[in-house]
Amino acid sequence: MEYVIVDGEVLDRTVAKVDIEDRGYQFGDGVYEVIRIYNGKMFTGKEHLNRLVESAGKIRMKLPFSPEELESKMEELISKNELDTGIVYMQFTRGTSPRNHVFPAGDVAPTFVAYTRKVARPVESMEKGVRTILDEDIRWLRCDIKSLNLLGNLLSKQKAAEAGCFEAILHRGETVTEGSHSNISIVKDGVIITHQADNFILNGITRQKVLEICSNESIAFEERAFTLDELSSADEVFSSGTTVEVMPIVEVDGKPVGNGEPGPVTRNLQNLFKGEIERQCGNL
Repeated sequence: MEYVIVDGEVLDRTVAKVDIEDRGYQFGDGVYEVIRIYNGKMFTGKEHLNRLVESAGKIRMKLPFSPEELESKMEELISKNELDTGIVYMQFTRGTSPRNHVFPAGDVAPTFVAYTRKVARPVESMEKGVRTILDEDIRWLRCDIKSLNLLGNLLSKQKAAEAGCFEAILHRGETVTEGSHSNISIVKDGVIITHQADNFILNGITRQKVLEICSNESIAFEERAFTLDELSSADEVFSSGTTVEVMPIVEVDGKPVGNGEPGPVTRNLQNLFKGEIERQCGNL
């Protein structure tokens, strides 16, 4: 039996239901989070849950549970599903009400669902590196909100998949923003450069952890926008995200990055990041 959570209640997935007029289903009116699980434990769980609350606040939605209560519920779900390595997904929508673009009047409770899934670490890809394409960033201007509105991301990711690539690197004109489902960083002369945390990117929890590691290990980095020209002349490029960890990018739009192999800075970050996972969750 697989268990899920609907509105705070743990249920058999086969009986879980959400109303057809739920605002998440009809408008994408909601927020979500994905937390990585290693050895049955949440990695950076508190950071993800705090960001969930922040995202909800940015769309004027109050969650019915505190981060601490959500952490407890996620731990229960992970345990009941006996999940060792994978993810726990959760989302809140503005609830169920007759379809209307205006927020529902009165006391409408948010809809809360969560589930787990087995997801292996992408060890082979992290070892060899991945190929990417470039794509114009057509998303809305509040990418800092982890909202359910992901159509722009999906279209870019589909283009990448159809090109036989792992990820699409997005850009607004000449400025690189992030990937379709990850943050993007470049390395030039030993310095890591990644777009500043503003409304044009999602401030990824893995991104934050990587920069924290850089600060602790005296690895030089800059948080600033960089251009397509800087991307094309970078010594190394990598993506970072909940399910991809620190992923070397060895090709962009058919052109090799550096010598076409994962570089030393990225390799070092991979090892340091793995060490942080093991510190929180145990040996991998």
